[in-house]
Amino acid sequence: MSQAETQKEGSILFVGIDLGTSRSSISSSNNTREWVESYVGWPKDFISLQVVGKPVLFGAEALKNRLSLDLCRPLERGIIKEGIEKSEEAVKEIIKHLIELAKPSGGQKIYAVVGVPADTLKVNKLAIRRAVSEFAHSLMVVSEPFAVAYGMNLLNNSLVIDIGAGTTDFCIMHGTIPSEEDQKTILNAGDYIDDQLYSYLSEKYPNARFNKNMVRQFKEQFSFVGDMPDEIKVEIPVDGKPVLHDIKNEIRRACESILPALVEATTEMIARFDPEFQIKIKNNIVLAGGGSLIRGLREYLQDSLKEYGPCSVTSVNDPLFAGSDGALKLALDMPSKYWEPL
Repeated sequence: MSQAETQKEGSILFVGIDLGTSRSSISSSNNTREWVESYVGWPKDFISLQVVGKPVLFGAEALKNRLSLDLCRPLERGIIKEGIEKSEEAVKEIIKHLIELAKPSGGQKIYAVVGVPADTLKVNKLAIRRAVSEFAHSLMVVSEPFAVAYGMNLLNNSLVIDIGAGTTDFCIMHGTIPSEEDQKTILNAGDYIDDQLYSYLSEKYPNARFNKNMVRQFKEQFSFVGDMPDEIKVEIPVDGKPVLHDIKNEIRRACESILPALVEATTEMIARFDPEFQIKIKNNIVLAGGGSLIRGLREYLQDSLKEYGPCSVTSVNDPLFAGSDGALKLALDMPSKYWEPL
């Protein structure tokens, strides 16, 4: 019996999960698509439990109540934090929460393809299997850029660059499942921009009071590289009073801080590929992940690569679900011999 026939019978729910450092999403064969910020929080004590009213909180709700919680962001630089007992438990809770959001029917088996940053695939595959094993019946773990490429049918002569929070992952597709040599990970990504922006703002406005969460929100709302005519002013407290601060130059400097490493890694990936096919790769570069939303980034990368010959850089239409949609497509197409029983 084919997977499509099995799915029609309703005995299996196929899901694609994008387990990201900042946000995680799920797409399922019952047409459900949901996402959550990759934060998990547990009440600190019985008072906190009364305040929040739940044994575990996720995403924006966890951030909103973070002063009452032991808050965990389990993925750091694309891998499960080592030496932190709560991290693997938090990954398990996120997986459980996402599958619950997919609303499986009673008795349905869960077949999951989980997309993770490339370094997670190498370092934490067993931990991911443990996290998923209680909630799924069969599993395949793949890299996030491969999931994006599969979902967009970019199976040959393409380069996917997934700019996430913890890492930027590169994956060259050449008509087969990519090997480690076809992939590369660098740490110049969203969290790196946040750190730079926090540092720049602290230096420019030493009397202002702000935190990393506020800085991340500034970046997500205003990020750009190159030139932009609009002003960027935000309210930041000074001595308890809201004061407008100009952060345009700091936003640009922080976002542009990832560009040298991004261009270097892109040219390296292309240069080490079969020279007969390099022209095709350069004309099929796709940006994915939250970082693909940085204004001017696609144009900057395309201009930077022109000295190596004609090239074309595009961006995915839906960065939030491109990974989970691709993982779901892979799950639906997967021959049975590739599934790993749990």
